[in-house]
Amino acid sequence: MKKIALVTGASSGIGRNAALSLATADFTVIATSRRLDVLKETSAMSSEGIDCIVSDVTDTTSVDSLFKEIKQRYGRLDVVFNNAGSMGRASNFGDIQLKDWDQVLDVNLKGSFLVANRAFRLMRDQKPKGGRIINNGSISAYAPRPGSTPYTVSKHAITGLTRSISLDGREHNIACGQIDIGNAASDMTSQISAGTLQADGTLKSEPTIDLQYIGDAVVHMASLPLEANILFMNLMATNMPFVGRG
Repeated sequence: MKKIALVTGASSGIGRNAALSLATADFTVIATSRRLDVLKETSAMSSEGIDCIVSDVTDTTSVDSLFKEIKQRYGRLDVVFNNAGSMGRASNFGDIQLKDWDQVLDVNLKGSFLVANRAFRLMRDQKPKGGRIINNGSISAYAPRPGSTPYTVSKHAITGLTRSISLDGREHNIACGQIDIGNAASDMTSQISAGTLQADGTLKSEPTIDLQYIGDAVVHMASLPLEANILFMNLMATNMPFVGRG
Protein backbone atom coordinates (compact mmCIF):
# COMPACT_ATOMS: atom_id res chain seq x y z
CA MET A 1 0.00 0.00 0.00
CA LYS A 2 1.42 3.39 -1.02
CA LYS A 3 2.25 5.93 1.66
CA ILE A 4 0.45 9.28 1.41
CA ALA A 5 2.78 12.30 1.44
CA LEU A 6 1.98 16.01 1.58
CA VAL A 7 4.47 18.62 0.32
CA THR A 8 3.88 22.31 1.02
CA GLY A 9 5.40 25.00 -1.15
CA ALA A 10 5.40 22.45 -3.98
CA SER A 11 5.05 24.93 -6.84
CA SER A 12 8.79 25.53 -7.32
CA GLY A 13 12.32 24.88 -6.09
CA ILE A 14 12.93 22.50 -3.22
CA GLY A 15 9.24 21.70 -2.73
CA ARG A 16 8.64 20.89 -6.40
CA ASN A 17 11.69 18.63 -6.55
CA ALA A 18 10.73 16.88 -3.30
CA ALA A 19 7.20 16.23 -4.60
CA LEU A 20 8.54 14.79 -7.85
CA SER A 21 11.13 12.69 -6.01
CA LEU A 22 8.54 11.26 -3.61
CA ALA A 23 6.23 10.42 -6.52
CA THR A 24 9.08 8.63 -8.31
CA ALA A 25 9.75 6.71 -5.08
CA ASP A 26 6.17 5.36 -5.20
CA PHE A 27 4.55 7.69 -2.66
CA THR A 28 1.09 9.07 -3.37
CA VAL A 29 1.89 12.78 -3.36
CA ILE A 30 -0.34 15.73 -2.51
CA ALA A 31 1.21 19.04 -3.58
CA THR A 32 0.02 22.32 -2.15
CA SER A 33 0.74 26.03 -2.58
CA ARG A 34 -1.30 29.19 -3.13
CA ARG A 35 -1.47 28.92 -6.95
CA LEU A 36 -3.16 26.12 -8.85
CA ASP A 37 -1.53 26.92 -12.19
CA VAL A 38 2.01 26.34 -10.93
CA LEU A 39 0.92 23.29 -8.96
CA LYS A 40 -0.41 21.83 -12.20
CA GLU A 41 3.00 22.47 -13.74
CA THR A 42 4.54 20.40 -10.96
CA SER A 43 2.01 17.62 -11.51
CA ALA A 44 2.62 17.63 -15.28
CA MET A 45 6.31 16.93 -14.68
CA SER A 46 5.50 13.64 -12.96
CA SER A 47 4.65 10.50 -14.92
CA GLU A 48 3.22 9.03 -11.71
CA GLY A 49 0.72 11.86 -11.17
CA ILE A 50 0.53 14.29 -8.28
CA ASP A 51 -2.65 15.48 -6.57
CA CYS A 52 -2.92 19.29 -6.36
CA ILE A 53 -4.77 21.14 -3.58
CA VAL A 54 -4.53 24.92 -3.25
CA SER A 55 -3.83 26.20 0.25
CA ASP A 56 -2.33 29.21 2.02
CA VAL A 57 -0.28 27.95 4.96
CA THR A 58 -0.63 31.30 6.78
CA ASP A 59 -4.43 31.05 6.85
CA THR A 60 -5.98 28.79 9.48
CA THR A 61 -9.21 28.23 7.55
CA SER A 62 -7.28 27.34 4.40
CA VAL A 63 -5.04 24.86 6.23
CA ASP A 64 -8.04 23.27 7.96
CA SER A 65 -9.72 22.91 4.58
CA LEU A 66 -6.58 21.27 3.16
CA PHE A 67 -6.48 18.61 5.86
CA LYS A 68 -10.22 18.01 5.66
CA GLU A 69 -9.79 17.38 1.93
CA ILE A 70 -6.86 15.02 2.53
CA LYS A 71 -8.86 13.02 5.06
CA GLN A 72 -11.85 12.80 2.73
CA ARG A 73 -9.80 11.74 -0.30
CA TYR A 74 -7.28 9.40 1.31
CA GLY A 75 -8.42 8.65 4.85
CA ARG A 76 -4.93 9.09 6.27
CA LEU A 77 -1.58 10.87 5.95
CA ASP A 78 1.82 9.22 6.39
CA VAL A 79 4.40 11.93 5.62
CA VAL A 80 4.52 15.73 5.54
CA PHE A 81 7.38 17.71 4.08
CA ASN A 82 6.74 21.06 5.80
CA ASN A 83 8.60 23.14 3.23
CA ALA A 84 6.77 26.38 2.40
CA GLY A 85 8.94 29.36 3.29
CA SER A 86 10.04 32.89 2.51
CA MET A 87 13.48 34.49 2.79
CA GLY A 88 12.09 38.03 2.90
CA ARG A 89 13.91 41.22 2.01
CA ALA A 90 17.56 41.56 3.05
CA SER A 91 17.86 44.40 5.56
CA ASN A 92 20.16 45.51 8.35
CA PHE A 93 18.56 44.84 11.74
CA GLY A 94 18.02 48.55 12.47
CA ASP A 95 16.15 49.04 9.20
CA ILE A 96 13.72 46.13 9.48
CA GLN A 97 10.06 47.12 9.13
CA LEU A 98 7.40 45.30 11.12
CA LYS A 99 5.54 44.35 7.93
CA ASP A 100 8.67 42.59 6.63
CA TRP A 101 9.10 40.75 9.95
CA ASP A 102 5.44 39.70 9.96
CA GLN A 103 5.54 38.46 6.37
CA VAL A 104 8.47 36.10 6.96
CA LEU A 105 7.31 34.87 10.38
CA ASP A 106 3.77 34.29 9.08
CA VAL A 107 4.99 31.90 6.39
CA ASN A 108 8.02 30.32 8.02
CA LEU A 109 6.79 29.93 11.58
CA LYS A 110 3.02 30.31 11.76
CA GLY A 111 2.61 28.39 8.51
CA SER A 112 4.95 25.61 9.61
CA PHE A 113 3.16 25.36 12.96
CA LEU A 114 -0.30 25.18 11.38
CA VAL A 115 0.67 22.47 8.89
CA ALA A 116 2.56 20.40 11.47
CA ASN A 117 -0.18 20.80 14.06
CA ARG A 118 -2.97 19.69 11.74
CA ALA A 119 -0.83 16.86 10.37
CA PHE A 120 -0.06 15.74 13.93
CA ARG A 121 -3.77 15.64 14.78
CA LEU A 122 -4.61 13.60 11.69
CA MET A 123 -1.73 11.17 12.29
CA ARG A 124 -2.66 10.85 15.98
CA ASP A 125 -6.32 10.10 15.29
CA GLN A 126 -6.08 7.85 12.23
CA LYS A 127 -6.02 4.07 12.42
CA PRO A 128 -3.38 2.80 12.58
CA LYS A 129 -2.02 5.98 14.10
CA GLY A 130 1.38 7.41 13.34
CA GLY A 131 3.31 9.25 10.65
CA ARG A 132 6.31 11.44 9.95
CA ILE A 133 6.73 15.21 9.81
CA ILE A 134 9.83 16.60 8.09
CA ASN A 135 10.45 20.31 8.68
CA ASN A 136 12.54 22.35 6.28
CA GLY A 137 15.03 24.23 8.44
CA SER A 138 18.14 25.94 7.12
CA ILE A 139 21.84 26.50 7.69
CA SER A 140 20.47 29.73 9.20
CA ALA A 141 19.16 27.62 12.08
CA TYR A 142 22.81 27.54 13.18
CA ALA A 143 24.41 30.70 11.80
CA PRO A 144 22.85 33.79 10.15
CA ARG A 145 23.70 35.64 7.01
CA PRO A 146 24.05 39.44 7.30
CA GLY A 147 20.73 41.26 7.00
CA SER A 148 18.54 38.20 7.56
CA THR A 149 17.07 38.60 11.05
CA PRO A 150 13.44 37.56 10.37
CA TYR A 151 14.50 34.52 8.34
CA THR A 152 17.18 33.50 10.85
CA VAL A 153 14.85 33.84 13.84
CA SER A 154 12.18 31.80 12.07
CA LYS A 155 14.60 28.98 11.32
CA HIS A 156 15.96 28.89 14.87
CA ALA A 157 12.32 28.56 15.95
CA ILE A 158 11.76 25.68 13.53
CA THR A 159 14.47 23.76 15.40
CA GLY A 160 12.50 24.18 18.61
CA LEU A 161 9.33 23.11 16.82
CA THR A 162 11.05 19.98 15.52
CA ARG A 163 12.33 18.98 18.95
CA SER A 164 8.94 19.56 20.58
CA ILE A 165 7.01 17.59 17.96
CA SER A 166 9.55 14.78 18.14
CA LEU A 167 9.08 14.55 21.90
CA ASP A 168 5.29 14.89 22.00
CA GLY A 169 4.90 12.53 19.05
CA ARG A 170 6.43 9.53 20.80
CA GLU A 171 3.20 8.31 22.40
CA HIS A 172 1.39 8.55 19.05
CA ASN A 173 4.05 6.89 16.84
CA ILE A 174 4.75 10.23 15.13
CA ALA A 175 8.37 10.89 14.16
CA CYS A 176 9.62 14.40 13.40
CA GLY A 177 12.88 15.40 11.77
CA GLN A 178 14.45 18.45 10.16
CA ILE A 179 16.54 18.96 7.06
CA ASP A 180 18.87 21.98 7.21
CA ILE A 181 19.88 22.93 3.69
CA GLY A 182 22.77 25.10 2.63
CA ASN A 183 22.91 26.69 -0.83
CA ALA A 184 20.48 24.55 -2.81
CA ALA A 185 20.30 25.90 -6.37
CA SER A 186 16.75 27.30 -6.44
CA ASP A 187 15.01 30.54 -7.37
CA MET A 188 15.29 31.68 -3.74
CA THR A 189 19.08 31.35 -3.83
CA SER A 190 19.81 32.51 -7.38
CA GLN A 191 21.91 35.43 -6.13
CA ILE A 192 24.34 33.15 -4.26
CA SER A 193 26.26 32.12 -7.37
CA ALA A 194 26.37 35.68 -8.64
CA GLY A 195 27.72 37.03 -5.36
CA THR A 196 26.24 37.43 -1.91
CA LEU A 197 27.13 39.49 1.16
CA GLN A 198 29.62 37.89 3.55
CA ALA A 199 30.16 38.48 7.27
CA ASP A 200 33.24 40.60 6.52
CA GLY A 201 31.25 42.93 4.26
CA THR A 202 32.56 41.59 0.96
CA LEU A 203 30.54 40.15 -1.92
CA LYS A 204 31.56 36.64 -2.94
CA SER A 205 30.18 33.92 -5.15
CA GLU A 206 29.30 30.73 -3.28
CA PRO A 207 28.94 27.15 -4.51
CA THR A 208 25.49 25.57 -4.71
CA ILE A 209 24.17 22.01 -4.89
CA ASP A 210 21.64 20.49 -7.25
CA LEU A 211 18.07 20.25 -5.97
CA GLN A 212 18.00 16.52 -6.66
CA TYR A 213 20.26 15.91 -3.66
CA ILE A 214 17.56 17.51 -1.51
CA GLY A 215 14.80 15.46 -3.09
CA ASP A 216 16.78 12.26 -2.54
CA ALA A 217 17.39 13.20 1.10
CA VAL A 218 13.70 13.87 1.72
CA VAL A 219 12.82 10.50 0.17
CA HIS A 220 15.37 8.80 2.43
CA MET A 221 13.96 10.45 5.56
CA ALA A 222 10.38 9.72 4.48
CA SER A 223 11.10 6.06 3.71
CA LEU A 224 12.45 5.12 7.12
CA PRO A 225 10.29 2.89 9.33
CA LEU A 226 8.72 4.85 12.17
CA GLU A 227 10.97 3.22 14.76
CA ALA A 228 13.90 5.10 13.19
CA ASN A 229 14.26 8.85 12.76
CA ILE A 230 16.77 11.33 11.38
CA LEU A 231 16.21 14.14 13.86
CA PHE A 232 18.49 16.61 12.04
CA MET A 233 20.18 16.36 8.66
CA ASN A 234 22.58 19.06 7.45
CA LEU A 235 22.90 18.95 3.65
CA MET A 236 25.09 21.68 2.16
CA ALA A 237 27.46 22.65 -0.60
CA THR A 238 30.79 21.23 0.57
CA ASN A 239 32.78 24.43 0.10
CA MET A 240 30.26 27.03 1.21
CA PRO A 241 31.49 29.45 3.90
CA PHE A 242 29.69 27.96 6.88
CA VAL A 243 32.00 25.87 9.05
CA GLY A 244 34.93 28.31 9.22
CA ARG A 245 35.28 32.01 9.95
CA GLY A 246 34.33 34.64 7.38
